Amino acid sequence: MNKEKGRLVSRETTSAEEAALFERVSTIIENRKSRAGACANREITLMYWEIGRFVEAFLLDGERAEYGKRIVASLAQQLKRRYGSSFDYTNIRRMIQFSRRFPDIEIVAPLAQQLSWSHFIELLPLKSDEALMYYADDSAGRRLTTKQLRHQIRYRLG
Repeated sequence: MNKEKGRLVSRETTSAEEAALFERVSTIIENRKSRAGACANREITLMYWEIGRFVEAFLLDGERAEYGKRIVASLAQQLKRRYGSSFDYTNIRRMIQFSRRFPDIEIVAPLAQQLSWSHFIELLPLKSDEALMYYADDSAGRRLTTKQLRHQIRYRLG
């Protein structure tokens, strides 16, 4: 209702206007949901890097391999109970490997804005640092899905 010269006037909307309104609001929702998902993904990836870095630096310290395995297993059990299966033993080991393979947060942070944790998992088995960075940069630059990245790596495509 619009207020016109002191009285209320109803305004009829056409179905085309309602459809346009719905489409515009839907676009806003989809854009914001996508951005929120990307932001959450970046933070999760950075959290995994930080966990891996912390566990590597302060608990494993290179020389205590057997002790480190026990500590990681115990830590994983506790974290999994509290936070769910994302913190199982295998994923904690991946976090440690991730922080080893990408030791510089200045490299990880921008990549984490464009690559998901699943992308990084695909990259971890690569043998050379050059291949690792090539596929990370290529995947980020071309916005490859995890499946496309896996295909690129498997068939050595560029």
